[in-house]
Order: sequence, then structure tokens, then C-alpha cells
Amino acid sequence: MKITIICVGKIKEDFYRKAVSEFEKRLSRYCKLEIIEVQDEKTPDNASPAMEEQIKEKEAARILRHLNEDAYIYSLEIEGENPDSLSFAKQLKQLAVQGKSHIQFVIGGSLGLHHEVSEISDRAISFSKMTFPHQLMRVILLEQIYRCFRINMGEPYHK
Repeated sequence: MKITIICVGKIKEDFYRKAVSEFEKRLSRYCKLEIIEVQDEKTPDNASPAMEEQIKEKEAARILRHLNEDAYIYSLEIEGENPDSLSFAKQLKQLAVQGKSHIQFVIGGSLGLHHEVSEISDRAISFSKMTFPHQLMRVILLEQIYRCFRINMGEPYHK
């Protein structure tokens, strides 16, 4: 299975980079992992709603270039469904059974995702109603994907 994570912005803090690297290493046993970083747009303080929409639209154009029509696409959105780890693992297992060999996850920038990305997505998921920095969200997503593979393989990890 191939997993692609498309995210807006680069990871700046070393501790996040180390965490991402650790999960990349752990996941290499289970899947081919690719992380694609697209450039984020700078958001000025007190940006108008119209300007925020323009920023999301520019970021969406960069994301859309990387989406594969044969892949199953998850978008990470606050208003998405909120699966627990077991049901998320079941979803990924079911996709594999259905022959989906490529799954893409999309993490937006600080303003979230433009509606164009949401509309193309096969499923919107949320890990919390809280807002997290998109750099941290990448680590959380990688950990949950790793947890899914461990659960689905019957290996000890899920607590």
C-alpha cells in the first residue's frame, strides 16, 4: 500500500522533524510512505475574509496538482467525522480489501482547506474539535496511521 501525505508548509521545528522521521522509519515495514510539502501562503495579521479565501485558493491549487484520481483521498478537517483508532484502522483495512492501493491524506495550512479540496476528498476526518498546528497534525496523523497498521496486523501497540 502507498500512503501519501500532502501538507501545506514545511516543518520548522527540529523536534517535529525528528518525530516525523521516527514514524517514517516505523511505517517503512508496512507501506510506501511519501510526504509532499506544498508552499504555504503568508497570512497577514487582520487579513480580511476575502484575503483568507484567496490564500486558501492558492494553497488548494498547489494541493490539487498532487491529488491522484486513482487514490482514496482523506482530508483532515475540523468538521470531518471523528473516528476512534479502531474504526480508523477498520476503514484502512476495508480500503485495502476493496483494492485501493493508494491512500492520500491532505493537511491544510493555518487557515484550513479550500472547499475545492474538500469537495474532491472521498472522506473528511477530524482528530479533534480542537485546532492543532499543522506541523503537529502531521505527527499525529503519522502516529495514527502507524497505530492502524499495528492494529490490523494484530501486533501489540493499541492500548
